[in-house]
Amino acid sequence: MSERFAKSFTQQEPIPEEGIAAAVEVMRHGRLHRYNLAGGEAGETALLEEEFAAFVGARHCLAVASGGYALGCALRAAGIGPGEPVLTNAFTLAPVPGAIVAAGGRPVFVEVTEDLVLDIDDFARKAAASGARLLLLSHMRGHLCDMERLAATAADAGVQVIEDCAHTMGAAWNGVPSGRWGLAGCYSTQTYKHMNSGEGGLIVSDDPDFMARAILLSGSYMLYGRHLAGPPAEMFERYKFDMPNVSGRMDNLRAAILRPQLRDLAARRERWNALYRTVESGLRDAPGIRLIARPQAETFVGSSFQFRLPDLPPAAIAGFIAATAARGVELKWFGAAEPAAFTSRHVHWRYVAPQDLPATDRILAGLIDMRLPLTFTPGDAALIARIIREEAGCIDGRRAGAAV
Repeated sequence: MSERFAKSFTQQEPIPEEGIAAAVEVMRHGRLHRYNLAGGEAGETALLEEEFAAFVGARHCLAVASGGYALGCALRAAGIGPGEPVLTNAFTLAPVPGAIVAAGGRPVFVEVTEDLVLDIDDFARKAAASGARLLLLSHMRGHLCDMERLAATAADAGVQVIEDCAHTMGAAWNGVPSGRWGLAGCYSTQTYKHMNSGEGGLIVSDDPDFMARAILLSGSYMLYGRHLAGPPAEMFERYKFDMPNVSGRMDNLRAAILRPQLRDLAARRERWNALYRTVESGLRDAPGIRLIARPQAETFVGSSFQFRLPDLPPAAIAGFIAATAARGVELKWFGAAEPAAFTSRHVHWRYVAPQDLPATDRILAGLIDMRLPLTFTPGDAALIARIIREEAGCIDGRRAGAAV
């Protein structure tokens, strides 16, 4: 009898008891707004910013309402102009081009490689052709490109890098944390990310001018002195009459939930990676499956797993997805004709001018994605791998049966 998997792919772990107690305390005193503080009180949000800045080794940090807001705020703080071209990965999630368009910019998509990372050669070509001065670099599904090479190429091209680290909080390249390679790093604390506050985001930077503009944009109401991880007050004097208020602050309730999770993030990374390596081991050398290489320089957080079914027709992949679903394994397919859940791709984003991206289209045509929540055990991960492997091995048989 075929094995089945019975757990949910969207069920997260509960909030730590320390976070629940801290959140209850905030609700008891009622000072949820980040600037509503008692005498001598720093506030949960300011403390989270200070602690997260220390965690990634940044001078400054700003906590905001969502990861998408973090992207848009960073683009505005970087001075994006109307219609300005902004380079970004062709393989990403919709909030990334959405943030560019919402800030008034024009996305210019860069091809990705078979390892799902930005094609640095194509980036160099398109930086020169477009005249773009900004790259919104998406570390999509937790995969980091060669960050040293990218940083050097961007510097040569006069392009500033804003990192979208929604899937790489806790990751690093050659020991340098994700988010620390350019002008700014943006993170998400949405439920399916590496820390969970339902919605939320963080921005880090070493640039005091950039961070002063970002804090003013977020709606500081001239209360910027209450930011423990902000730049000096004189930096705000330069911009306080010029920056619009696009309110998107994080509140003390969400910050209280997040602070204990930050302290546990390194341990959670190891648990995710144990699940990831178990699936990877179970699928290694499986017929028809191409795994994604993980470079030695990359410290990753394996909260999701990707593999490719190259050169298969859409009907065969759709049959594989249906077969694994029937056995309880929920897979997402980035090559489907219609977007489903988070799996849209550039041809679905009609608010962006169509662009020719043959390499990315070929790669996404057979790209399969799967969440790995920490409610799974290594035994669960091994069972999932067995089911995927078995169903992948049946693809040719199903195709032959369909042809008959």
